[in-house]
Amino acid sequence: MFSFFKKKKPVEATPASASPTPQATQQPPEPEAVPPAPPRQQWLERLTLGLKKTGSSLATVFTGTRIDEALYEELESALLMADTGVAATRFLLEDLRRRVKDTRTTEPTAVKALLAAALADLLRPQQRSLTLGAQGETTTVLMVAGVNGAGKTTTIGKLTRHLSLAGASVLLAAADTFRAAAREQLGVWADRNTVDIVSQEGGDPAAVSFDAVKAGIARHKDVVIVDTAGRLPTQLHLMEELKKIKRVLQKADPQAPHEVLLVIDGNTGQNALTQVQAFDAALGLTGLIVTKLDGTAKGGVLAAIAMWARQSGRVVPVYFIGVGESLQDLQTFDADEFAHALLA
Repeated sequence: MFSFFKKKKPVEATPASASPTPQATQQPPEPEAVPPAPPRQQWLERLTLGLKKTGSSLATVFTGTRIDEALYEELESALLMADTGVAATRFLLEDLRRRVKDTRTTEPTAVKALLAAALADLLRPQQRSLTLGAQGETTTVLMVAGVNGAGKTTTIGKLTRHLSLAGASVLLAAADTFRAAAREQLGVWADRNTVDIVSQEGGDPAAVSFDAVKAGIARHKDVVIVDTAGRLPTQLHLMEELKKIKRVLQKADPQAPHEVLLVIDGNTGQNALTQVQAFDAALGLTGLIVTKLDGTAKGGVLAAIAMWARQSGRVVPVYFIGVGESLQDLQTFDADEFAHALLA
């Protein structure tokens, strides 16, 4: 089984040994260079900075002098403004009151840490690693969907980079034949990552997907990523096209697609939850990628999604979150990291 998202131990910087110098000319020792932060630490700094707009409205709640109903009312408003949703807000506040009582907390500043713990516990079921070959298949097929503007094709490029660096061989399927230049955009990512791509100018999306899976299996690729056209859940004829692609993928490989991923824009707030519900009903989602969390005041939408999953019994993991445009700004989701970054 090929699982590529295992944290690597940071490589510690080894200071170079200094050459001995005569006593007469010996200079004061140079200050030791501070080693760069490990990549994950750098990512956490970017995540905290990206969530600052959401977190700042929450942080101001805990600047008072006592824990009272006014604090909880302010926190309720701040959570709703952060788009955590009514259900998740109610759940978090009830959980927070219990934690405050159990720990006998008396300082408002300490309540913030308790809220971070409550939020992390709510989000933790969404934290799972994307594992390739989990069902024994030699070629894992990822079908990627999303609305226009969510950053779907760019996210596929970043995901391809992650997979390639982890040693997986990838083939891309340019099944987004509706949007102008979509095929060319995916081709740029294929060239940048030095991976194969299957595309047809003006071809049928389902046919392109079928050919790509067959080619991936024949070429012994670890992963085939199918890029589909962006569409709104209300565009029923296009949603039917997505269902057709999924059916055709199953003809190419009865177990395909092994993952159905939805890319959602964190800026859209509660609309992101609506998208998750609609695409899940149509396709049966297996995972989410949340992009553009930087600069938004709506980062709490992950809590709304987690609450929907909790209430519906449909755990749809958040495999990745993105807070920027660079390749390293798409990273695996960690509930504790996200909760503490949000409330930093």
